[in-house]
Amino acid sequence: MNHLDLILTLTGGLAAALALGLGSQKLGLSPIVGYLVAGILVSPNTPGFAANKDLAKEMAEIGVILLMFGVGLHFHFKELLAVKRIAVPGAIVQSAVATVLSMVVMHYFFGWSWTQGAVFGMAIAVASTVVLTRVLVDNHDLHKPIGHIAIGWLVVEDLFTVFVLVLIPAVFGGESAGGGALALAIGWTALKIVLLVAFTFVVGGWAIPRLLTVIARTGSRELFTLAVLVIALGIAVGAAKLFGVSMELGAFLAGMVVARSEFSTRAATDALPMKDAFGVLFFVSVGMLFDLKSLLETPWLAVATVGIILIGKPLAAIAIALILRYPLKTSLAVGAVLSQIGEFSFIVGTIGKQYGLLDDKAFNVLVASAIITITVAPLIYRCAGPLERRLSKMPGFRALAARAVETTDNLPADSDDNRRAVIVGYGPVGKTVTRLLRENGFTPVIVEMNVDTVRTLRSKGIAAVYGDASHPETLMTAGADKADIFILSASSVEMGSEAIQQAKKLNPKVRVLARTAYLREADELLNEGSDAVFSGEGEVALSMTENILEYFGATDEQIDRERDRIRRDLFAQVEA
Repeated sequence: MNHLDLILTLTGGLAAALALGLGSQKLGLSPIVGYLVAGILVSPNTPGFAANKDLAKEMAEIGVILLMFGVGLHFHFKELLAVKRIAVPGAIVQSAVATVLSMVVMHYFFGWSWTQGAVFGMAIAVASTVVLTRVLVDNHDLHKPIGHIAIGWLVVEDLFTVFVLVLIPAVFGGESAGGGALALAIGWTALKIVLLVAFTFVVGGWAIPRLLTVIARTGSRELFTLAVLVIALGIAVGAAKLFGVSMELGAFLAGMVVARSEFSTRAATDALPMKDAFGVLFFVSVGMLFDLKSLLETPWLAVATVGIILIGKPLAAIAIALILRYPLKTSLAVGAVLSQIGEFSFIVGTIGKQYGLLDDKAFNVLVASAIITITVAPLIYRCAGPLERRLSKMPGFRALAARAVETTDNLPADSDDNRRAVIVGYGPVGKTVTRLLRENGFTPVIVEMNVDTVRTLRSKGIAAVYGDASHPETLMTAGADKADIFILSASSVEMGSEAIQQAKKLNPKVRVLARTAYLREADELLNEGSDAVFSGEGEVALSMTENILEYFGATDEQIDRERDRIRRDLFAQVEA
């Protein structure tokens, strides 16, 4: 391997992705569009700098493994069960419609085989989790019923993708042919998958949490990061070498095992620092495969593919939602947010190309379709609301628009009986504040970096999250986006300013109380959004003064007057 090529590929690819990803972000588009275009610009198909395509592909494989590990890490059966009435049939029907529609169109209009059309259809059937989540967040819909439904829908599609990734090598990886041999191959693969799942959940479920507990107790962020990366990559490689199945499935199962432990939140925030970088390289490597000349030779293939994604898939989603008696607004929003393809489409396409089921022109169309649909999907979603309002005025749609959104089944309802509090740190101050809040009608959630403390709190029935409070995902897990008060109770909390920033970004209305050891740090915390800051230096000075005055017989009025003077002198810039 030429080390200079490696460095140039990394530097050139990531630099181009940074510049174009930032440009896409500024234009209100998904950064994925910028990453794909960056790959096009650094590819051998365009003039100027050309990155090493083979090296980029090898590094991108790590990104795929970490991406699937992340999918497993965020997979929760309870979230799927909450919207199972629409997510399961909806995802299955929509995926089937996209696959069958692709098979018919590609066979009769472009002369493809039924198998090629099926693989291509399965590639465009699954939407991008990254794009979908971004669209929902940008429109403040992630935690509304539409957000729950869309995420549940994507979970089913992700499972569908995992099945496809396992099925293609099983069916097309061997030399055998015929119905009996095919059935035998699928059966043998299914047996190996069952053994892998059993081994991962039984052995891994016992060993992984214990390993992470030992690592977490060291207090080393680097060792924890390394441990989770070794688990993700190790199980992925073991799945391929020992069980003969895809590394993607192994990584997905590894993520599910970690997700079942108290380390899931921290693993998702602290332990995958390379995931984003390698994930970007994956999109760059896909963009490097794009060839404009090839696309111009098959323009109608691209038009047909984009049509299936932007028309066929959304109509199928809207129809199944309406049939299941969901409101018109919800149905249109679901269809709109799913009108795109992304990372998993490329993974399926890459596997299909590897086994000779898709050629370069088909994959090229897949890349072009992703760029187009990722670009327009946010715009389509924004049009769903105005379209619903216009249709709701028409006689034929009034009854559909009037349906109650409560038809979403068993979505977790937020209770307003108790006010919510997020407390960072569970030292003496955190314990006292937690007790006080619980006794006064608050529901506190503790964020702690001591895994033993988290386990003890949970055993007592107190909600606790193991993770770094400076990461938004940790705060989301703790419920900071819906909290009434956010308390930074530990003066030694690392990156306290970042924690306050993230809390205010998630919930601008939350009241923030912060503790710091030194008065000189108070201004920084106030500037970051704290409503009140309590300094150890100031509180000690105040307590000592009160004690001295009491000992020497000062009256209550004198003590109150001196207390007020000290507060003016020490706390004038601290109290809000």
